[in-house]
Amino acid sequence: MRTQFTHADFKTARLAGLLYLIIIVCGIYSEVALRGPLVDFADAGSTATAILGALDAYRLSIAADIVMAIADAGLAILLFILFRPVAPGLALAAMIFRLIQSVMIGINLMNMQAALLLIAGGQDLSGLASGTAEALTLFFLNMHAHGYDLGLIFFGINSLMTGVLIWRSGLVHKSIGVGVALAGAVYLMGSGLRFFAPEIYDVFAAAYAIPVLTETAFCVALLLAGLRSSRTLAA
Repeated sequence: MRTQFTHADFKTARLAGLLYLIIIVCGIYSEVALRGPLVDFADAGSTATAILGALDAYRLSIAADIVMAIADAGLAILLFILFRPVAPGLALAAMIFRLIQSVMIGINLMNMQAALLLIAGGQDLSGLASGTAEALTLFFLNMHAHGYDLGLIFFGINSLMTGVLIWRSGLVHKSIGVGVALAGAVYLMGSGLRFFAPEIYDVFAAAYAIPVLTETAFCVALLLAGLRSSRTLAA
């Protein structure tokens, strides 16, 4: 298949690549550097103590996720614009599923905020038994983790569709389309395990290296595509 991309399309690709870069940086930084070190799902007390000792880092992780969700919504729209000439219906469906994920990321942050309010928000906790606030804090953080994986179900479906669109468009190399579709399968399997077979979820966690690599490759490919002059691309 051959798709004609204009100079405006390549500018759109470059902007999409920049938004993708923001998503990757904010997502990894928020989870790995800011939030992850504070949370121990096996110890409510130490988690509450860690958060209280690093409130700025915890709040920054919320801010980073907000930026990520906004950038993700923008990316969903830009990818629709890019891939609409390839398959309008499929591009629209992919955008909708990605936007659903973006909304879920934003709403899910209320679980993180609820956890913060319980231990550092000046709430009246006089009616709670000792240790209850810490236990509820960990519960809300666990809900946040599950909510994130729930959003990844919709993103996994989006990735399968996006992989097909990449393959058919010729905008970037077909291998990236295969990788993005494979990443979608990983997201769907991982989220399924989180909800229905949590005892083996940790064993599967290493597979998330595939989405990290393929999405980074797609980001770089979009940025490079944005540097090219307008021309006809062959699939």
